[in-house]
Amino acid sequence: MKCIRWLTFLPLEQIDEMDHWEDAKINEAKEILAYELTAMVHGPEEAHKAQDAARALFSKGGDSANMPATALAREELTNGVIGLLDLMLKCGLVPSKKEARRLIEQGGVEVNGEKVADAARMIGGEELEGDGLTIKKGKKVFHRAFLCE
Repeated sequence: MKCIRWLTFLPLEQIDEMDHWEDAKINEAKEILAYELTAMVHGPEEAHKAQDAARALFSKGGDSANMPATALAREELTNGVIGLLDLMLKCGLVPSKKEARRLIEQGGVEVNGEKVADAARMIGGEELEGDGLTIKKGKKVFHRAFLCE
């Protein structure tokens, strides 16, 4: 963590101490340093928002209030459904349907906690009602999609 000294105003003693942390404690060091760097670049208020959002998403039982979300109009559905590839594209999770298909085929996409194996999966309008559904791309990218009424 020697290079971190230039990216934070934390005391050198604290950085040196964090340099020896292991296992679960290393995640605490990452959280501290992420907050410090975000605060330097975007200010303390934005750093606090980002920290709250990360805690909500990555802690057990976290909520989706701070999760990025996309509202869809019912008119964007075709016969009451939308393909997962199209949905991922509309949500900005992928630059193309080809990339979405590749991610699904490699096992990198979950919908509401269930791994998606079929790139042809269709999402029904009823799945998007209310709070909608959560798409997870990779290990750490979460996105909520819902129908606006």
